[in-house]
Amino acid sequence: MNKSPRKWLWAGLAGWALMCAGLAGAQETGSRPEQNGSPAEAPAATPAQVVAPVPYQPKFAGDPAHSESEAQALGYMRVVLRAQKEYKKRHDKYAESLMELAGTGSLTKRMARSADRGDYSAGFKTHKDGYILTMTPKQMDADHRSFYAEEDGVIHGDDQKAADLSSPKIK
Repeated sequence: MNKSPRKWLWAGLAGWALMCAGLAGAQETGSRPEQNGSPAEAPAATPAQVVAPVPYQPKFAGDPAHSESEAQALGYMRVVLRAQKEYKKRHDKYAESLMELAGTGSLTKRMARSADRGDYSAGFKTHKDGYILTMTPKQMDADHRSFYAEEDGVIHGDDQKAADLSSPKIK
């Protein structure tokens, strides 16, 4: 059998299916052609139709985050802090790198590999008998504070500058 008629048949069926899908999509969105055959124009959005950003919904009672980005940054910090605590129990010292912590607690190699944490950059430094963990927002504003923690596990936050030990404690 000649393959050429088969190709035309499949091409025709595919075209017909695309046309039907396009018409179905137009009916679902409510766009219909006008009576004169020209496409209908979508009405402009009125101010009442503009959707305002949804305010942040706390993840648990006492959640100190101001935004989804902050919640993720604080969650990452808590995972690292717990991993360091567990590592210290097992090895009688703190890990000297995030990769050394990978596999301890909930900290994965993927989490340890990259300092890029969405709207934040993670920082990790060791010092004599301890470490410093920071989360620095790529853009600091009311919804993106900077965070700081040391081996005591207390997280500090600041909305004006890079957080440090003197910054207010986060709940």
